[in-house]
Amino acid sequence: MQGVDFRAVFRTAPNLYLLLSTDLMIVDATDAYLRATMTKREEIVGRYLFDVFPDNPADTAATGVTNLRSSLQRVLQEKKPHRMLMQKYDVRKPQSDGVEFEERYWSPLNVPVLDDAGNVLCIIHTVEDITQYVRSQRVNS
Repeated sequence: MQGVDFRAVFRTAPNLYLLLSTDLMIVDATDAYLRATMTKREEIVGRYLFDVFPDNPADTAATGVTNLRSSLQRVLQEKKPHRMLMQKYDVRKPQSDGVEFEERYWSPLNVPVLDDAGNVLCIIHTVEDITQYVRSQRVNS
């Protein structure tokens, strides 16, 4: 399609997408992902994924970074998509909110983008936010 700005299409996609390089640097994010993570594009693009989104240091049982790193490595090695089970992530809130992290539950999918020779060019990391579902299940238990 001539004249289509695919960057604009990607950024305005309604789902939560993060585009990662093979060394896990953030290449771009959808506006929806930025809203969900309370971040700004200019603050995260070009940075290492786990520097931007670390585990909550106050949660000694946090496994989000370890699990995500494992999934991404699997995608790079196998060159196939990998769906993760429900993951708990603590999303860092902007400094002005006074509270440092907000608990979220996401169901991630990591998908390699391959070139014609089958090499991984980048990874699309997408998540379905299931936080409200998890919270409603807790209330109903």
